[in-house]
Amino acid sequence: MRRLRQAGFRLLVAAILLFCLFPFYYALTSSLRPPAELFEPALLPHSWTLANYSAVFSEQPFGRNIVNSVLVAGSVVALSLLAGTLAAYALARLRFRGRGTLLAAILAVSMFPQVAVLSGMFELIRALGLYNNLAGLTLSYLVFTLSFTIWILTTFMRELPRELEEAALIDGAAAWQTLAFVLAPLVAPAMVTAGLLAFIAAWNEFLFALTFTLTNSERTVPVAIALMSGASQYELPWGNLMAASVIVTLPLVALVLLFQRRIVAGLTAGAVKG
Repeated sequence: MRRLRQAGFRLLVAAILLFCLFPFYYALTSSLRPPAELFEPALLPHSWTLANYSAVFSEQPFGRNIVNSVLVAGSVVALSLLAGTLAAYALARLRFRGRGTLLAAILAVSMFPQVAVLSGMFELIRALGLYNNLAGLTLSYLVFTLSFTIWILTTFMRELPRELEEAALIDGAAAWQTLAFVLAPLVAPAMVTAGLLAFIAAWNEFLFALTFTLTNSERTVPVAIALMSGASQYELPWGNLMAASVIVTLPLVALVLLFQRRIVAGLTAGAVKG
């Protein structure tokens, strides 16, 4: 009976892995197929080619789109962590009237779908003169990354013992020194987790990027992939699309593998080990 349960569990895990990994496997193998073999029912290509990858960069400014995504996602992570850490410190360690209401309002903001705030955000971006500008994308992405960053960091910062702050104050440390040199290193796993989630959200975001950019030189990779077209309006370059999808997915996989221990620590930490 025990072996039967183990076999069933392994089959379930294998089915989940197959379901999750097969789309990426299909995209990877399709990106390496020549156009004549794209729709053949074969698990592996009969012949391998990198023509789809070279076409992605030669037929459109895809390199510039990748740079745009890196700049926007990196800026969003930096601003989210900076503002989120300061806000989390105030919400978790300071006592003031309306703290619970403010935290609930931050949570409520994260519940709104993007389309619900699209028109208002568009008017704000246009009024600030940031339409078709990477700074406008960075500002708009903070709407949905800053809220969960504050929540994650506030949750972890609440668990830190107040004796740490008291000891720092006795030693003459100011509030910003206590935050920067005492509390911030302890919540580093949570900051890595929140930063990676913010990066993934900004990297994959499509609706705001499509609405707030107009030219190829300012577009990010999700919009660039969506607007790829073939020789006619009815023909899609499937090989190029698969190659572009693999290119933009690999950085996220690399980041998760690189910071997986920090992510696990950030998701499981809740107290200071003495």
